[in-house]
Amino acid sequence: MTAELAEICASPRLCGGKLRFMEVCGTHTMSVYRHGLKKLLPANVELISGPGCPVCVTPAPLLGKALSIAREPGVIMASFGDMLRVPLAGESLLKARGSGCDVRLVTSPLDALTIAAANPGKQVVFFAVGFETTAPLSAATVQEAAKRGLNNFFVLSAHRLMPPALNQLLAANPRIDGLLLPGHVAAVSGAEYFAFVPRELGLPAVVAGFEAADIMRALTALARQKAAGECRLENAYPRAVRPGPNPTAWSIMEQVFTPADAHWRGLGAIADSGLALNSVYTAYDALNRFPVAEAKIEENPSCRCGEVLRGELNPAQCPLFATACNPKTPQGACMVSSEGACGIEARGRMIEDRKPL
Repeated sequence: MTAELAEICASPRLCGGKLRFMEVCGTHTMSVYRHGLKKLLPANVELISGPGCPVCVTPAPLLGKALSIAREPGVIMASFGDMLRVPLAGESLLKARGSGCDVRLVTSPLDALTIAAANPGKQVVFFAVGFETTAPLSAATVQEAAKRGLNNFFVLSAHRLMPPALNQLLAANPRIDGLLLPGHVAAVSGAEYFAFVPRELGLPAVVAGFEAADIMRALTALARQKAAGECRLENAYPRAVRPGPNPTAWSIMEQVFTPADAHWRGLGAIADSGLALNSVYTAYDALNRFPVAEAKIEENPSCRCGEVLRGELNPAQCPLFATACNPKTPQGACMVSSEGACGIEARGRMIEDRKPL
């Protein structure tokens, strides 16, 4: 990593100014803090977070529907731990469990399928969240439910696709100089999935792994492109990412899901940016089985999570950060999720100050 650090520290001379790179992925944000990389970077290189936290970008209306479904008689709602804790007008799925709803934490959609098989008299809903990385496993679970004839298993899909969101976000944000692209998404989609970034948005883009050396290597590649006046896609994670998609994972995802218009927290409605169950598997769509009405949700108006997800605001610039909003009493999704920029920065500061979490 020493050579990369020396080169990126020379970037003021090479590039003649400030560099602002977005780490799209929440896992990159975690790794940057874990390895203390921001402290190693020169003052002219700024890293900002983007919309790469799937729990964070899940919009309030969809969370409201999940809560409504969880309150239906005979329903077991299952999802990942972070999803259960996202606050919603003083409520959350975890609080709903405390008030008598059957809400369960799972670590995989297959866990939810096991619950459905063990509870034939119940309706089990898996609240599926994630990008292209986790969608294939959700799809495979739906196929397994169909194979086993389980008619009490349903998916509430909050799966999202990265390219449409990046297109919408970056076309309106000229302050970004390059993208650190998520290696785990590219491991499923292939690196060329992101070729539109330099081609259509005119930005350098580098697919990166998650170790300190991976991230520094990718940042150096971005700085090198800027210094040379170049704009291209690079794959700095070849040990896990190929040019094309993983054929098995991508095929399973396409067999079960179809692109659909979707809302993102902070970004609004984006065409073809979500994944909905296709016509073959509509019987497993929770919104078909439980057609709950759209409810108007009032979130904390002081929460600036949307601006953080757009890269317009650093977490510490939110008036609630580390005061009313902290890991113990989160006011927004960005503080709840392990991949949320606010939660990562708050926990990082607590560790640095040697305070208990």
